[in-house]
Amino acid sequence: MKLKNIILLGTATMVLTACDDLFEPALENNQDITQMYTWPDFARGLLDNAFLVLPYTEDPTNMSDVATDDAVSNDNDNNYKRMATGTWTSQNNPTNQWETRYHSIQYCNIFLENCDKVKWDYSSESLNQMHADLYKGQAYALRGLHMFYLLRAHAGMVGGELLGVPIHLVSEDGSSDFNQARNTFKECIDQIMADFDEALNYVPQEYGDITAAEVPAKYKQIGGTDGEYNRAFGNMQRGKIDGRMIAAFKAQVALFAASPAYASANAMTWEQAAQYAATSLRNIGGLSGLDPDGWHWYANVDYIESYKFTDPDPTEICWRGVVDERSSYEESNYPPSLYGKGRVNPTQNLVDAFPMANGYPITNSASGYDANNPYENRDPRLKTYILVNGETIGANNTVINTMADNTETLDGINRENGKSTKTGYYLRKLLRNDVNLNPAAGKKHFGARIRYTEIFLDYAEAANEAQGPKANVGGANYSAYDVIKAIRQRAGVGGANDPYLEECAQSKEKMRELIRNERRLELCFENHRFWDLRRWKANMSTTARGIEITTSSTGALIYKPIDVEQRTYQDYMIYGPIPYSEILKWGNLQQNDGWQ
Repeated sequence: MKLKNIILLGTATMVLTACDDLFEPALENNQDITQMYTWPDFARGLLDNAFLVLPYTEDPTNMSDVATDDAVSNDNDNNYKRMATGTWTSQNNPTNQWETRYHSIQYCNIFLENCDKVKWDYSSESLNQMHADLYKGQAYALRGLHMFYLLRAHAGMVGGELLGVPIHLVSEDGSSDFNQARNTFKECIDQIMADFDEALNYVPQEYGDITAAEVPAKYKQIGGTDGEYNRAFGNMQRGKIDGRMIAAFKAQVALFAASPAYASANAMTWEQAAQYAATSLRNIGGLSGLDPDGWHWYANVDYIESYKFTDPDPTEICWRGVVDERSSYEESNYPPSLYGKGRVNPTQNLVDAFPMANGYPITNSASGYDANNPYENRDPRLKTYILVNGETIGANNTVINTMADNTETLDGINRENGKSTKTGYYLRKLLRNDVNLNPAAGKKHFGARIRYTEIFLDYAEAANEAQGPKANVGGANYSAYDVIKAIRQRAGVGGANDPYLEECAQSKEKMRELIRNERRLELCFENHRFWDLRRWKANMSTTARGIEITTSSTGALIYKPIDVEQRTYQDYMIYGPIPYSEILKWGNLQQNDGWQ
């Protein structure tokens, strides 16, 4: 983390010095930090490093869901698979965030300490100030975000006290004292929120071009024009962190801090978590802003194909990821008959969590569930998110046969290790159904770092825990019940009256169960389940199950549930470990209880 001197090595430099250093020492091209004062690209590069390592919320090529009861991986070398089956240690930790997040925080600290010395623009002082504010706001927000990801991965109990991680607010160099004790969990949450609040002093609520009459007063009084503002904060900046995103970040952090695993720190109440979520949702008009197509945003092909970088985000997306042409998602997860690796295999556990179209769980006698015809009359999200036997996918609408007695393709369950499904299901969510992998041809994919559906579910959970199913909490004019009803109706579940929802609305406990299940369904395969189970202090060792389908002598299909993978987690693993190497180095750094 000693980044006071940033080494920039260009290809041209390496080529030119390749021969020179045979005769005399070559110039090393080490850039002193003061170089950034007259070189804005150098300064921006510090923030780019902090941006580039932000984790994607949804990434079917690197998915923590395969360490939960929602999915397994058919890749025996998958680190999450190994973790879930008993190899999770402080030395072997796929969820480790320590080095990456602290490196990013160091970049942010260096930037913040030097930002005001940078000559961002030589044409006018007003434009120079606008650019300084733009990047300073990004730096504070990024420092808060990286701190959140660090805390989520490494906070934990030490002798009955919930500790966070060491807080670093200044850059470090060779003379720094690295042997720092951990701050309390509450101190970490307070610092994260303080960084987000500070960022709000610099970034706009939303990026976009404006007219002369709309130039903010603080820029107008120093001579700023609409043309300058549009260069610094206009359409070309869309995708950078803005006020809407920061409101969503705060909602995420608040829900995390109020959750059962962290509530002992008294860092956040359920009422506060509901208020933060409601504040975020006001940016889209509250419940009326729920996007009708939001539950399958990744498959809105016409919109995605016509989308330009400078366009506003769709209503569902609070913070977008990269919009680019690729086929890596499909290469990783299409069935083998379509030249995919079939990596992420949804479980029978998750399939069973989808209710019937009438809204009742399949275990309820009123559901009408038929075990001999298990995929019919189900919640439409089931076949939208999961590829079940007999359904089609791919550019040619290929029918996929996952049956155990399928001898024609490798799509059948356990047909070939490392290619075929282990559960009887393949992933559909996040993939485009029109990609052709023979030969591979990329299609545009719309990445979503934060969806507003997540924030609606944050609100529902917090509001229900705070005051029950039908209370309006945190300044919102809607309740947890209203949110869940709208989300289910959007997906075509429960009908106009949704009798099962009405039943659940009679108690906080029943509503909690329904909210958690709706969260499981709506956010499946978006890297939420692993973290949700832990913050709820829920059982993580549920056996991952699948379905083996065969044909009887009469031609009927036989559905046989099977155990696929036993999860092996200990109770203390609701909190992740501090890296063992760090514990060895620093005597003041304490390990979380249970970990070595």
